[in-house]
Amino acid sequence: MFTSDNLNAGDTHTLFLNDKRLTMTGKQTNPIEEKWLVATPGQIPGAEGKDSVLRDIQVASWRNQGFTFVSGILPADLLAELKDHAGRISPPPGSPDAAAITDFGSGGQLTFPSQVQALNRVTLHENILSATAQLLGEEVPNLRLTQSDLWPKYGREGKSGEQDNLDQRIHVDYPNHTLAHPAPWHRPEAVEMILYLDNVEQTGGASAVVPRLGEDDPAYRWPIVDSPGIGDLRYVNDRVSAEAYFADERPHLAEWRASLYERERYTRFAPGDILFYRHDTWHRGTPMNAGTRRLVQNITYRRAHCEWISTLHVGWAWKAYRDNKHLEKLIAASSLDQRAVLGFPQPGSDYWCAETIAGVEARYGMFGMDMTPYRLNH
Repeated sequence: MFTSDNLNAGDTHTLFLNDKRLTMTGKQTNPIEEKWLVATPGQIPGAEGKDSVLRDIQVASWRNQGFTFVSGILPADLLAELKDHAGRISPPPGSPDAAAITDFGSGGQLTFPSQVQALNRVTLHENILSATAQLLGEEVPNLRLTQSDLWPKYGREGKSGEQDNLDQRIHVDYPNHTLAHPAPWHRPEAVEMILYLDNVEQTGGASAVVPRLGEDDPAYRWPIVDSPGIGDLRYVNDRVSAEAYFADERPHLAEWRASLYERERYTRFAPGDILFYRHDTWHRGTPMNAGTRRLVQNITYRRAHCEWISTLHVGWAWKAYRDNKHLEKLIAASSLDQRAVLGFPQPGSDYWCAETIAGVEARYGMFGMDMTPYRLNH
């Protein structure tokens, strides 16, 4: 955890929070210290008799407050490999190409299934799957992957316009993830994640979240529609532009919108920290330090039966036909659970018969796929 105690007397360190510069000076108390969230360690299954990735208090936080902030559940060497590959693909900070990136996403360069194997391994890592299953109270085979995108955000001096993502408006994610509206709070349908690969002290760009404070919390009143882009409201991403537009279109709600910003908490992230949140959690991205780059991977899993939640990328099979056969090798090497979350038929499915077993083996057998579980349950 970074605090002013990490600085020597007279040293300073700068972060950006909203549109304000925050300077921390050695041996002084940060006046907004209580606003920062520090990731708490998960637990590795099998260690000290533990059989789950997340602690009970972390699961309760996600289910009740709308998020939990966790560290230590992914191997450091895997994270380092992922950051190295992503850093070589993403434009360097300060370059013209970086200056042109003002919105979310990698443009398809770093989406699952990827030629960057570390991205695939993180996406399907057993601890990611187990943690998601814990939060939803599901078995892993009853999960489905809908998003995995690693992307850069850059610190810039200016904004490109009202759709710029440097300083986002407060929002919920469901409108471009689902065709419907989230179910009531205690029936969560999906888990979203932000995996951080950098340090907030260097890059800025903390994620802001608004904790839910119980059933009657006015921030989480029903239905959740009071955000630009929902219903007949225009989509505006930049915070200042969005709130000016909202004040014109829904002036009676301007004070309520302002109260969401006042209640924000901010992720003090380090490499490997993961913010688990929900489609109905109020959150946003905050400004970066100028001249820096922050790399994160966004991952989303839904319950298998919630088919109204969209997959945000082209179908996984669309990555076939590559000369290096990276998709075919991925399927062949995956566990039953990992295949299940991609929609691959599980042992015991009505899909399996003598003909389909032979057909799938003909497609993947040369890559080492073991068809035994499918034969035994046929």
